[in-house]
Amino acid sequence: MRLGHPPPPCPGYTTPDVLLSSTTFPVTSSPAPLQPSQCGERLPPIIQSVRFRADFPHLRCAVTPSRSGATARQVLGNYQGVAMVDGYAAYQTATKPGADGPASCSLVFCWAHVRRKFVEAEQVAPACAQVLSLIGQLYAIEAGLPDPHALEGAQQTAALAYRLLVRREQSVPLVAAIREWALAQRALPGSGLRKALEYMLALWSGLTVFLSNPWVPLDNNLVERQLRDLVLGRKNHYGSKSLRGTEVAALFYSLIETARLGGEDPGRYLLRAALAAIDNPGTVTLPSSLD
Repeated sequence: MRLGHPPPPCPGYTTPDVLLSSTTFPVTSSPAPLQPSQCGERLPPIIQSVRFRADFPHLRCAVTPSRSGATARQVLGNYQGVAMVDGYAAYQTATKPGADGPASCSLVFCWAHVRRKFVEAEQVAPACAQVLSLIGQLYAIEAGLPDPHALEGAQQTAALAYRLLVRREQSVPLVAAIREWALAQRALPGSGLRKALEYMLALWSGLTVFLSNPWVPLDNNLVERQLRDLVLGRKNHYGSKSLRGTEVAALFYSLIETARLGGEDPGRYLLRAALAAIDNPGTVTLPSSLD
């Protein structure tokens, strides 16, 4: 991204070295409907992603035509690392052979989404308390591990080695216990427990990658939390009046959340950008992390 140029469309934005050098690429999406008065125009969802690099945290929101596998393939682009996603089938479709070829990344899945399924099922299936306790223990272990994105050089290398060691010694037995519990359960087809079990077991290989890859987080909560502003806006002002309005909103979501990720107050950033545009019309000022 360069001064004086708006962010490129989503497909082209997935190929710079910033993304290709990322260690994890969390992706999520949320619908943002148009106001009822615009009944002739249907708004695609906004797909939101966070690209991590120790010195370059930033976020991209983009309006896409659908939540299909083809769209997910465009979003993932030529990224060759690990993509953290939920269980939505489009991402899995995108990594399978197709007309455009499979996306070159590998998928990992989010334990928070798994936990949510069992929390919902626990209301009618008290046995879920056991697996929720085991998942809670996984999170307790993660809470005590260093964040490698906040470190560099030898400290980062040591942090990664420590994360891997602790996960192998403490998390592996817990994950094995979770699977053993799941396989021992019996639930009626269509029940909340059955759906939770099928959801988890279908994604099992991607849920366990974190045990062998210290870069992989346990969940996608960081990017999920950054959907909060979008969801609040959708509820408070019922979406935009036009597709163009939503594209502009997506641009502002990107810049504001990137400012936050870079440690810059969004209000101060917007003031800085506005004053720069007044002094020099046409100037585009990006958050400090992108300067």
